[in-house]
Formats: sequence, C-alpha cells, structure tokens
Amino acid sequence: MTATTDSADSAAIDAALAGFTEMMRTDGYLLAWEPSAPDRIVVTISATEGACADCLVPQPVMEAIMSSALAETAVSVDRVILPAAH
Repeated sequence: MTATTDSADSAAIDAALAGFTEMMRTDGYLLAWEPSAPDRIVVTISATEGACADCLVPQPVMEAIMSSALAETAVSVDRVILPAAH
C-alpha cells in the first residue's frame, strides 16, 4: 500500500518547506519529500556537486527543524534522510 497526500496537503507541505528548500539550494542541496503514511512524510536531502558539507546540521537537529516547519500542516516528519558524509 502506498501512502498518498491530496493536492491541498501537497501544496501546504511545499509552502511550509519553501523557505528551507531555498536555503538548502543556496548551500548546494536539494530537498524532496514523499508520503510514508497518510499523515507522515519522509524528507530527503541530496547533495549537488560543490555542496557545502559543513552547512548541514546533525540529523536530530534537521528533524526538529522539519517538524517545526510542518507544524501548521496535516503531516509530520517520519524521518529525514541526509546525504552520506564525505
């Protein structure tokens, strides 16, 4: 069974993460998310070439930031996947 979100939820999630997505892009990272359950998402952060390795915070801090950003949406963070350390 695949978890889904409706378009209103998707728009709310994108809006909630928009500022953070832009900040990550500035540091050379891409942020994507996908549903893992009807009310939970997995956030994946991927490094692009030349990404600032020192710019990522530890995973527990990143999960707290994502949870805070999503507080006003209908979803919560299941987990955050960070790029492997170089």
